[in-house]
Amino acid sequence: MSLYSFGLEPLSCHTWNKDRSQIAVSPNNNVANIYEKKGKEWVKIHELTEHSGRITGIDWAPETNRIVTCASDRNAYVWTLKDGTWKPTLVLVRINRAASCVKWSPLENKFALGSGASIISVCYFEKENDWWLSKHIKKSIRSTVLSLDWHPNNILLAAGSADFNCRVFSAYIKDIEDKPGPTAWGAKMPFGEVLLEHKDCGGWVHSVSFSPSGDQLAWVAHNSSIGVSDATQGKEVTQLTTNYLPLLSVLYVSPSEIVAAGHDCCPIQFTYKGPGALEFVKKLDIPKQSSKTSMSAMQHFRNLDKRAIEEDSNELGTIHQNSITQLCVVAGEKAKVEKYSSVGLDGAMVMWDFKVLPCIPKK
Repeated sequence: MSLYSFGLEPLSCHTWNKDRSQIAVSPNNNVANIYEKKGKEWVKIHELTEHSGRITGIDWAPETNRIVTCASDRNAYVWTLKDGTWKPTLVLVRINRAASCVKWSPLENKFALGSGASIISVCYFEKENDWWLSKHIKKSIRSTVLSLDWHPNNILLAAGSADFNCRVFSAYIKDIEDKPGPTAWGAKMPFGEVLLEHKDCGGWVHSVSFSPSGDQLAWVAHNSSIGVSDATQGKEVTQLTTNYLPLLSVLYVSPSEIVAAGHDCCPIQFTYKGPGALEFVKKLDIPKQSSKTSMSAMQHFRNLDKRAIEEDSNELGTIHQNSITQLCVVAGEKAKVEKYSSVGLDGAMVMWDFKVLPCIPKK
C-alpha cells in the first residue's frame, strides 16, 4: 500500500484518468484539483474552478478524456482538455436542490447525476444544439439520491437514497442508443422503469456497486449493514449487519469479493457466494496493537487532557486517520481488481493492493 497526502482538508471525492498518471480530487470546497505523478510526488497541474458551491461528485471518462463535476450550487459541468486547459461546458440538469453524486456510463455517451431534489438527471449530448440535455427519473424517489452505479450494459442504473431505499432503474434514451435486450433484472426497459426497489435497507444508502456481470447489486447503509440483491435468484436480498461503524463506499473487486470502507477508517472485505451467503472476510488494514488497550477510557482521556501535545498523532493505528469517503479502482477491472484507492476526511489518498486468497479446504 502507498500513502499520499494532499493537504489537511478533507477529500470528499476523487477520480483517475485512463492510465492512472493523473488524479482529480476535491478538497471539500468548490475547486477540483488535478495532480500528476512526478517521481514519488503528486504535483498539482490544473484547477477546475467554475463551481460556486462545494463539489460533491467527480468522474473522469477514460476513453473520451472528459471530466464531469457536480456541486451544491445545483450545477454540473463537463470539462474538456483543449490546448492544455480544461474548458467547462454547463449541463442543463434542471434541479432546484444541491447535486450529490455523478457517474459516467460505461460507453461514456451519457452520465447520471443524483440530487437533493429526489431526482436523477440522466444527461446526454445533443449534437444539433451542441449542449448537454437531461431527462429526469422521479418515480418513487422520496429523498436525496446519495449514490449511483451503472450496469455493464450501459442501460440500467442503480441508485441509493436517503429514503432507506435501493433501486434499479432503466436509463435507456432512445435518441442516442439502440433498444436494449433483456437482462436478469427485467425485459421491458422504457426510460425510468423501476426494475428493483428494496424498501428497507436500514438507513441512508451511502453507496451502490454492480457486480462485474451486473447480475448482483451491493450496497452499504447507515445502520452499518451491507446488502446484496441477486437478479439471478429472483432478486433475492441478503443483508449482513456488521459490528463496525457505518460504511460509506462499496466496490466489487471480483465476481464474489466486495470491499467496503467508511467511518472505521479502513477497508473491509466481504464475500458473496449466493443467497444467504454474505460473509465478513477480514479487515484489510489491521490496527497496530497498543499498550493503551488495557487502560480505562476515563484514564485515557485524562492522559489526553494532561499532555495533549505529547500524544502520539497516530492514535487510530490505521493508515487513514479519519473516515474513508470513497473507493476507486486503480488497476484491473471489476472482474479482477488488482489495486484500488481510497480518500478520506484526513486529506490522504491510499493505494491498496488486492489479492483474492485461494480457499484452503478444511481437513
